[in-house]
Amino acid sequence: MLFLGFSAGIPLLLIFSTLSVWLREAGASRSEVTFFSWAALGYSFKFIWAPLVDLMPLPFLTRKLGRRRAWLLLAQIFIMAAISWMAMVDPAAHAGNLTVMAFAAVLLGFSAATQDIVIDAYRIESVEPSMQAMLASMYIAGYRIGMLVAGAGSLLLASHLGTSSAKYDYASWRITYLAMALVVLVGVITTLRIAEPAVKKELRYVYTPGQYRRLFVLFVMAATAFGLTFFVGGDTFGSLQASLRQQFPLFGQFAAFAVEICRFVMALAAAAAVAWCGVMARFVDKEMVVVTYAHPVQDFFNRYGVKPALLLLALVGFYRLSDVVLGVVANVFYLDMGFSKEAIAYVSQTFGLGMTLLGGFLGGMLTLRFGVNSILFLGAFLSAITNLLFMLLAGAGADISFLAVVIAADNLSAGLATTAFVAFLSSLTSISFTAVQYAIFSSVMTLMPKLIGGYSGSLVTAFGYESFFMVTAVLGIPVLGLVWLVRRTMARREGGRA
Repeated sequence: MLFLGFSAGIPLLLIFSTLSVWLREAGASRSEVTFFSWAALGYSFKFIWAPLVDLMPLPFLTRKLGRRRAWLLLAQIFIMAAISWMAMVDPAAHAGNLTVMAFAAVLLGFSAATQDIVIDAYRIESVEPSMQAMLASMYIAGYRIGMLVAGAGSLLLASHLGTSSAKYDYASWRITYLAMALVVLVGVITTLRIAEPAVKKELRYVYTPGQYRRLFVLFVMAATAFGLTFFVGGDTFGSLQASLRQQFPLFGQFAAFAVEICRFVMALAAAAAVAWCGVMARFVDKEMVVVTYAHPVQDFFNRYGVKPALLLLALVGFYRLSDVVLGVVANVFYLDMGFSKEAIAYVSQTFGLGMTLLGGFLGGMLTLRFGVNSILFLGAFLSAITNLLFMLLAGAGADISFLAVVIAADNLSAGLATTAFVAFLSSLTSISFTAVQYAIFSSVMTLMPKLIGGYSGSLVTAFGYESFFMVTAVLGIPVLGLVWLVRRTMARREGGRA
């Protein structure tokens, strides 16, 4: 689990902070840089293909490696291919290269999310419940080490090879990303060495490989419909958004965001229409779709009731909003403040990692002592308050000591909040639908923050860093209200049962 966690921790920062530095050095605007955060939306929609990964056999690989190892190896191969593809693209060479880079980043996000699905299932199925906490802790440790390598390690390597904000060098970034692709071999070797979980599942519904293939084809068709709807007419949507920003300086950014939400909803509707047509045309078995996708959702709403379930999902969706929206623009902010890549690597990545792990350890102890709901509230409060420290840093300039203080406070609170939140999500999951429901929760958890995070750069350009950080802190206030409402609702529900 340590090595698999390491493999899972590599891709994320290669889409977010490390890629942000590369694109910024290559001359991309802040808005273009932060739009790339949408490339990780695969993490937010992994619940859509999680049932396929959970059940569908892969030709040849499943027979040779088993169900979990086959999907794990396939995901890791695609991760390496996507990182290598990104390495072969110079975003400064041609205007269209940013689009090519975006496609490679989307492939990386999709493949990495698939790897996460399989690792979660593998961990659950490998050992008895009493060992789950130990495996989870090793996985998280490996994940953080992987993030350190992909974050601080890649920045240091790129800087050592000769690229900088003053003198951009594509060759340095190409070598850096190829090195990150090779690092994923740690996960590949682990996958080939470990044993397939010895799980004997009594399946109520059994389907043929042909039925699974048709379901997969329908998924690809729906995903294609989503992509075509979202990207076709992009120039028209872009012109409308630019016009809104120009005519309404104060509210133009929010109006542009509303336009983007409408565009996103239209794409989802197109994908849903294709899926519905496939079911109505009997291209796939209707019962199979219901069992695969509807039963896990029905179980959640049946256990909690409609209103409490919607309240819980709202908390899941918005709990990390403040942190994620700020995190998208963090590295760009550090560069604009005048900090070197070395300083960012050592303070933000290496020192910040230590603070996050310490926060996670404190969160675990406090959760055991005071309960999940209390620490969930404390984590949300601290995450919002520490965002105000970034306002002070924006006024202080390139003060490395103050940067360390801000990073320590922010990462400590993030580690504490994340630990409580993972415990909260685990408590919501039914043992009958562990993999799919956890994928749904983790997808909902990141969807809205990443959608809004794509506009972080535009908001900074429009309002400046200090106002932006104030907005991120204010975003934490409704979350505190949601935590309080959930706590009261669940207490009333338990009291009613008693």
